[in-house]
Amino acid sequence: MTMSIDQLSGTNKRAAEILLANDRGGYTVPSAKLYPFQWNWDSALVALGFSVFDPDRAWQEVESLLSAQWDNGMVPHIIFWKEEKSYFPGPEQWGTKNIADTPPTSGITQPPVAATVIEHLLAEDINAHRDRAAKLLPKLDRWHQWFLDARDPEGRGVVANMHPWESGRDNLPDWDRPLSFIDTTGVGTYHRRDTDIVNKDERPKKDDYDHYMSLVKFGRDCNWDPQVIARDCPFWVAEPGMNAILRRAERDLITMARLLGHDDIATRATARLARLDAGFEALWSEAVGGYVTLDLRRNEHATALTSGSWLALFAGKVEKIRANKMAATLSRWLSSVKHGVPSFDPNHELFDSIRYWRGPVWAMINWMISTGLIEHGETELAERIRADTQALIDQSDYREYFCPVTGRGGGGTDFSWTASMSLYWSARPRGAGTPTDATIPMPNTLKPDTPKPDTTDQEAK
Repeated sequence: MTMSIDQLSGTNKRAAEILLANDRGGYTVPSAKLYPFQWNWDSALVALGFSVFDPDRAWQEVESLLSAQWDNGMVPHIIFWKEEKSYFPGPEQWGTKNIADTPPTSGITQPPVAATVIEHLLAEDINAHRDRAAKLLPKLDRWHQWFLDARDPEGRGVVANMHPWESGRDNLPDWDRPLSFIDTTGVGTYHRRDTDIVNKDERPKKDDYDHYMSLVKFGRDCNWDPQVIARDCPFWVAEPGMNAILRRAERDLITMARLLGHDDIATRATARLARLDAGFEALWSEAVGGYVTLDLRRNEHATALTSGSWLALFAGKVEKIRANKMAATLSRWLSSVKHGVPSFDPNHELFDSIRYWRGPVWAMINWMISTGLIEHGETELAERIRADTQALIDQSDYREYFCPVTGRGGGGTDFSWTASMSLYWSARPRGAGTPTDATIPMPNTLKPDTPKPDTTDQEAK
């Protein structure tokens, strides 16, 4: 049920006010000071929060995001809607201005949560939103096809990231070894603005950033040609988070396409999903006991789990023996920290409780993990994660992320996706249409007459 903002109270009202403060008219910035643009998966997830009190504005958010789709189908990870010199790396560093008939953008994408978000928006009132959803389905179809064409041209069934930023989880320890093979001698000098504002202990180190910028230079030098990138990019890594989110997105696209009579899209998405479901097996590590990152250039598995490992449960049905093993491991993680879910194994030597993605808790990842746990019958674990997330917000406000050990916030303040997740999770405790038992119909079936029940910002995310 949609509520007016005047009907919201307490933390919910404050969350809505953060979204409104970060609204730039059709798109929302992640955090006001150093994020003056639209970010891909931030924007999609922000739409969930808007849907609680302003459904029209929620649809505008995803429509704006998909309006910047490239001719080849990619939806970029940053859209530079206006000129702003204070941000680095900006349009000049990406060099994409003449590639597509869009505003200047970055040259990479991010996890495609948009289809899942749109499925949730549609389920709120199918008859009211049918036409808007129908206009977006072809864009989602083209984007999902781009992933397989550009990031899995060999047909292995797992899509690669050509840059850590493409994963959305920028500074994972998983990237350390693949990045170590990259030559950074041609990067030159540059000025990072994030460490002017944020405590440097919360941010990637200079060596990490040199490698990031080397990959930006590689993409710019080849004019972001997908064939050259797939053949020659020195960073070519598949990981469970991106692949799980894409698999979930395909399932949700199939649901919507069948409901709205787009049988051709449903057919293509079904074929893609079969390939992705089969390929996802390549990310399972029996030695580690979960789904892990795979360096496709060297055919090497990572040796530790991340919070993205549990997004396998969000992607679809996991066989019971594996799901039980994953739930047991997650329980051990949660017993090692005050708040879950840490973004990296808290018992690993590379765990860092406050440095970007090397340990902190992220609200939107928690929402996805909790959703997957509920769908696999692990309701107690799911509720623990929801309660942890709200406790972190109650303690440290709407920060970008949180220390799982102390609960203190890190990164940006008044952060849009944290506010959105808190608000949506409160209003829709089980999500829209989330099954309430351990059986997961794949894909879910919607029925038209049954609606689903301190000062910081940082740069490239």
